[in-house]
Amino acid sequence: MNFPLPSFVAVSAANPWTYVLFAVIGFAFGYTLEMSGFGDSRKLAAQFYFTELTVLKVMFTAITVAMVLLFGAVGLGILDFSQVWVNPTYLASGIVGGLIMGVGFIVGGFCPTTSLASASTGKIDGMLFMLGGFVGAFLFGETEKYFDGWYTNAGYYGRLTLDQVFGIPVGAVVVIVILMALFMFWGSEQLERIFGKRDLSKEPKLRIAGAVALFAGAVAVLALGTPSIADKYNKVTFTRTETIEQVNADPIVNTYIYTADDMLAKRLVFTSPAEVFKSRYNQSMNPVYIDVRSEADYNLYHIESAVNIPLERLTEVIPVLLSEPPANSVFILMSNDETAAIDAWKILVGSSVQNAYILEGGVNNWIAFFGESDKALQPALNAGDDQLGYVFPAALGSRYESCDPDPIEYEKLEFEARIILQLKRDKSGGGCG
Repeated sequence: MNFPLPSFVAVSAANPWTYVLFAVIGFAFGYTLEMSGFGDSRKLAAQFYFTELTVLKVMFTAITVAMVLLFGAVGLGILDFSQVWVNPTYLASGIVGGLIMGVGFIVGGFCPTTSLASASTGKIDGMLFMLGGFVGAFLFGETEKYFDGWYTNAGYYGRLTLDQVFGIPVGAVVVIVILMALFMFWGSEQLERIFGKRDLSKEPKLRIAGAVALFAGAVAVLALGTPSIADKYNKVTFTRTETIEQVNADPIVNTYIYTADDMLAKRLVFTSPAEVFKSRYNQSMNPVYIDVRSEADYNLYHIESAVNIPLERLTEVIPVLLSEPPANSVFILMSNDETAAIDAWKILVGSSVQNAYILEGGVNNWIAFFGESDKALQPALNAGDDQLGYVFPAALGSRYESCDPDPIEYEKLEFEARIILQLKRDKSGGGCG
């Protein structure tokens, strides 16, 4: 089972209760900010004088609790982290933006979200800060064109998380972050005691129990581990509908739930060369041809615009496939026959990459379909499983005529459509972001 549930992936008037739930979450968030004192600029600014560090403690409590719950759900197989939007990392521009926001926070006493909470309770300083934010956003929009190249490329790393940076398990990252947070909680109390003259003996003892529970949760996440791609693949399901037309009656619509192996067995994810070719000219989709063969075979012959990602390196590009392409992207995998492409499909499906399909019969079938008249391509008599079934006079890559068929010549191709576009969930943000 994946979370968010499908109803939250495509929110619409068909599920009005989702708007109610989001409104409740938004109200609860604002209420929590106000009850924590985040609507008071003096309380917020006090953290920079080390006299009142409630902001740091509340924000890091939210981060660490969410981290433990999130990756605990991942370890239990309830949630698929691949479907959680992770903002792409732009290190250089992120540092500059963080400094600008930090200075604004110190001077004004608010971050964007807390200014909204303050303004909503009628505080004039919150309203003025919010107005300044709107002016700043307007000025940024008007001047962004002058530094767009740097802003959109500086320190770009795509979807990057700490476990990938350090090459350690997610559970270990959770434990390390929790230990850091607990040290910061302890340190913030010492700063409040020294600079704010705070009497720690009057602080609730429940906070110690909370710290112990948080660390225990982190250890549990480490013990649970992270499901493998194979584990996630075995839990993937696909929904397909079949419409049966009737005379003088409403059509019958049947809905079927298939496992990933069912989709392969019924060949519902195999798309014909004709459909693959036509998808290039379909305005509703963005086809991405992924050639998982070896570089040597790719250099001999490959379909125009196909990208070579050998099967053994496919997992390296999963973060890019999950975050960067347009939501209507369709990933069409191809090998010489189908063996390697099927393995690649299982990897993508197990990694929650949507809209993945396999070129039916592979590159050999493509050549048989579009290269029948090309006398330069001769069948290889002793070709083995998933090997090129043709002999090539030279390694011309995509310069053979059949690599890029003429759209006018093949304008009236007929085929059984297999590709069913599933739109991905759009990116989202929150908090001070």
